[in-house]
Amino acid sequence: MRIAHPMANKSPVVAPNIRARLEAARIARLATRDADRRPHVIPICFVWDGSVFYSAIDHKPKRVSRTRLTRLRNIQETPHVALLVDQYDEDWTRLWYVLVRGEAELISSPAERRRAIQLLRAKYPQYDASMLDDDAPVLRITPMRVVAWGNI
Repeated sequence: MRIAHPMANKSPVVAPNIRARLEAARIARLATRDADRRPHVIPICFVWDGSVFYSAIDHKPKRVSRTRLTRLRNIQETPHVALLVDQYDEDWTRLWYVLVRGEAELISSPAERRRAIQLLRAKYPQYDASMLDDDAPVLRITPMRVVAWGNI
């Protein structure tokens, strides 16, 4: 199933069955690229609010400071990203994925950041105050194109 993005300023409409998968999924893979177009892919926790995705920079161990993370540097250089939400099963009739291509940016609005953190904490109990600061950096991924495949 393909959902085309009709207008640059509006998110694509996502069918209810795909929306349900996005809301229930626990992990996604975020793909970014640097200025030289080299790819970088990492697993992320995320929440889908029906129009955009949010992912925060939490306190899980990292090799560099939060402000020097490759994903953040890449997004500042090139905001075009891909987000893959999928399910693997040994029974291949149960396989599915949702591929989102979109634009990512760090949220600057304190109100939007608070809302995103509330949504993330509601989805992930691990995101208590010690794992996810109230002022944690939060990415917003605005979908431009959504493609789904498999047992959706």
